[in-house]
Amino acid sequence: MVSHAVVNVLDAVPDPGAAPPVRWGILGAGNIAGSFADEVRTFTQGHVAAVGSRDEHRARDFAQRHAPSATVHSSYEALVADPDVDVVYVATPHSHHRDHGLLAIAAGKPVLMEKAFTRNEAEGREVLDAARAAGVFVMEAMLTRHLPHVAAIRALIAQGEIGDVRSVAANYGSNAAYDPASRLFAPELAGGALLDIGIYPLAFATDLLGMPDDVTAVGLPAPTGVDAQSTVVLRYGDRATATLASSVLAQSATSLVIAGSGGRIEVVDRFMVPTAFSVVWADGARRDYDGYAPGAKQYEAAEVARCLADGLTESPRMTWQDTLDLLQVMDRARAQLGVVYPGE
Repeated sequence: MVSHAVVNVLDAVPDPGAAPPVRWGILGAGNIAGSFADEVRTFTQGHVAAVGSRDEHRARDFAQRHAPSATVHSSYEALVADPDVDVVYVATPHSHHRDHGLLAIAAGKPVLMEKAFTRNEAEGREVLDAARAAGVFVMEAMLTRHLPHVAAIRALIAQGEIGDVRSVAANYGSNAAYDPASRLFAPELAGGALLDIGIYPLAFATDLLGMPDDVTAVGLPAPTGVDAQSTVVLRYGDRATATLASSVLAQSATSLVIAGSGGRIEVVDRFMVPTAFSVVWADGARRDYDGYAPGAKQYEAAEVARCLADGLTESPRMTWQDTLDLLQVMDRARAQLGVVYPGE
């Protein structure tokens, strides 16, 4: 009989503030890197020791706003060589992840690589093979894998609270101003909705259900040829399906529904940051969970710190195989959407 169990959401993962201190080097001085630096400084014992950019003025501006005590480097080579950096966070456009990951690995530095890990599975394998040969830690920055509400949802599913999972439906859409030179729309920067935000619904589905048997994708192209909007359907034999939508043309609710044989779990909005969710059972009972918490990226930063302290080369919550599987699914979806990046 279903227990209608209670889960303490914010206690579902370790406190980021209790993770060991590490010294971060930020490779790339964009907005995402800024929020990462802010959340590391605010919610963990770690600190940003250095920041590197090919534009020294941009690196100095970043340090002033997000890491006042950080050393400023005007090259990525100098950043990864900095002896005061324990781990490198790569936050450049997708098109550059392979090269910058390999650069850090060659310097013997552990790497947290912003998602999407690389443009495609082949590049991902190249980076992970280099990490394996060097014996250094590498993790994709798939922040949803480490959030409290996600751990709580997984625990409820494991306890059988909604029975067998039969479907996952997730949406993530934003209305972005069209700029053919921006990282969202430029093919040379590996732009498009799928790699930038569609990866969140895909990662959630593969986390819960594993690798699909079939991948079907339809979408709308941007004038530059990258995907501006898509729906990807994953089929898991006769067991389950996942319907996953992403768009840079329309603002969606960023919602998530996991439906099972005995009930469902609903995240009304912003499933990719600490948030609230509800369990609705087949007998009509309902329980609402408050999983709101400030920040988000501190949870993945803390996972890196714990893994390094334990001498691991990969995270058990975001393994190298998890990253390769996700890249393979996106490769299959992009092939059907007709999106090919220069140099692939």
